[in-house]
Amino acid sequence: MPTSSSVYHEKQSRQLCALHALNNLFQGDQSYTKAELDDICSNLSPDVWINPHRSVLGLGNYDINVIMTALQKRNCEAIWFDKRKDPSVINLDAIVGFILNIPTDYKFGFVTLPLQRRHWIAVRRIGDFYYNLDSKLREPDLLGNDVEMLQFLREQLSDEGQREVFLVLEQKNGAAATADRWLKKEEPHNSGLGT
Repeated sequence: MPTSSSVYHEKQSRQLCALHALNNLFQGDQSYTKAELDDICSNLSPDVWINPHRSVLGLGNYDINVIMTALQKRNCEAIWFDKRKDPSVINLDAIVGFILNIPTDYKFGFVTLPLQRRHWIAVRRIGDFYYNLDSKLREPDLLGNDVEMLQFLREQLSDEGQREVFLVLEQKNGAAATADRWLKKEEPHNSGLGT
């Protein structure tokens, strides 16, 4: 089992949680930069004075459109997971990792304000175990095996509809090849009747 010190883990800086989530997802390989994500914002909404895909001041706070485009540049895609389904339908072997969008408290120094912001985190399997690579954590949080990972997802999705989960998969040729790869294949049912 990899130790938490051997797992790549970027820590939170300014409003760059999307950048950290992407780099933590890919474990530092093919790292993204703030300039790259800013270029994606500009390409998504050219000729606008205030870009709708990041914070007004341009300090980060990127939206899902930026994350999806950034993933496509690394031959991956994000698929929104319908929280009405149980995570047990996910074919974990087909998944590169997960990106979650969760509510987080707004802090000013030591004071927690009565406001909430959205925060991006990455979760992925490294070796045989899954890690929560939230940039606000001191170190990666070992979640455990497949069963424990599915329970983590259930807990995240049961939070009053405030959390979103995106499955990250490698892109395949053609939309049909990609559409349901993340779903577990149903086992054929035995009717119990002789043939």
